Amino acid sequence: MTNRPRKQIHLGAHFPGVNSTTVWTEPDSGSQIDFASFEHLARKAEDARLDFFFLAEGLRLREHKGEIFDLDVVGRPDTLPVLAALAAVTDRLGLVGTINTTFNEPWEIARQFATLDVLSGGRAAWNLVTSSDAFTGANFRRGGFLPYAERYERAAELVAVARALWDSWDDDAVLGDRAAGAFLRDGAVRDVEHAGPHFRVRGTFPTPRGPQGHPVLFQAGDSADGRDFAAATADVVFSMHSTFEDGQAFYRDVKGRLAALGRTEESLKILPATTVVLGDTLADAQERARVIRRQQVSGPGAIAFLEQVWGVDLTSYDPEGPLPDVEPDVDNADITRGRVRHVKDPRPVVAQWRARAEAEGLSIRDLVIAVTTRGGFVGTPTQVADDIDRAVQEDASDGFILVPHLTPHGLDDVLDRVVPLLQERGSFRTEYSGPTLRDHLGLDRPAPGRTRTAHLDQQPVG
Repeated sequence: MTNRPRKQIHLGAHFPGVNSTTVWTEPDSGSQIDFASFEHLARKAEDARLDFFFLAEGLRLREHKGEIFDLDVVGRPDTLPVLAALAAVTDRLGLVGTINTTFNEPWEIARQFATLDVLSGGRAAWNLVTSSDAFTGANFRRGGFLPYAERYERAAELVAVARALWDSWDDDAVLGDRAAGAFLRDGAVRDVEHAGPHFRVRGTFPTPRGPQGHPVLFQAGDSADGRDFAAATADVVFSMHSTFEDGQAFYRDVKGRLAALGRTEESLKILPATTVVLGDTLADAQERARVIRRQQVSGPGAIAFLEQVWGVDLTSYDPEGPLPDVEPDVDNADITRGRVRHVKDPRPVVAQWRARAEAEGLSIRDLVIAVTTRGGFVGTPTQVADDIDRAVQEDASDGFILVPHLTPHGLDDVLDRVVPLLQERGSFRTEYSGPTLRDHLGLDRPAPGRTRTAHLDQQPVG
């Protein structure tokens, strides 16, 4: 390590989502659609001085073998109204929403996020995602299905148009000069004209420029093209590389692309998703983590997970017994629709899992827990604070997006017991330094552009 100043840790709170990792069967679990649940986590996060609240999105309920997969949490209100409501009960906390680029139009997305930025005083952020899922696309007028390369092309074009729309108002466009009867400064609002492969836009954007200039852009792509897009375009990368060594490698790779693009390392934050399990001793925390994973992966859930890979009905098998001896159905890729864990040839996966289960003596349920467990922090509050701080100071990340397993109290102990330790050592703020999310993240505010035409960046986003 160098003698550089101590890096400041960035932390976000992820609302437990529409997925199988949220333990809705736990007696302490609350509603995932009651506004009180969203409000509790947002207020707790702001009291702890976290950077932002993160809300994911699911556009269609997952189905398994033709039925709604209710081992998942299913159902959630629309993202942007929830964030707008949270803007009214918080003052500084950033508000990050996941909105799909495959099924939406640039004009409406740009207006929605510009509006959220204005109403929240500069706290809006957009998490960009794409989808090539025809099952999800069936909900939309044009079907929504796009080939892999084309959906990324569409996403890049959408972002370019949105930025042109945000830049079409000058910061000082609104005069409000009562004496002169002039509301807008001449020439301060420009039409946007765009014609591309996916969009044709021509008109005057109706929403003034927000306090941040552009809402902060999050992006989660991990392919080579996705990393290129992040380096060229994103403000924050929502990374899945939560272990220390993988995190360092990903950090070096993405940050190493910035200089050639005229960007500094500080202009892009890398924040992996992570979980935290606390205990009074390391052994206590490890046992609690084991119990949580077994809650998240029930017996029926383990069988359903294997069915996605095998492509056949496996309900006759005991989840506490050995892996199935039948061979996978290579052609039955649609046994689960809405979220597919394995789209490649399942035979090598099955062979690898069988070898691991035999070598380690794993049951079906044990094997599913083993292959679906990602890196996280497990230990006493002091141990977890040490590990988080080390990851940031040694460039495995710039911070973390904290993902709880319970709604809405799943992060309470982390915010109450770990964050104060990070504050004591000077690695995390005790007060917000400014009003906007860009202030929290240490990101520059984009200057308004003068162009009347959206310029395309044909880089893919995932």
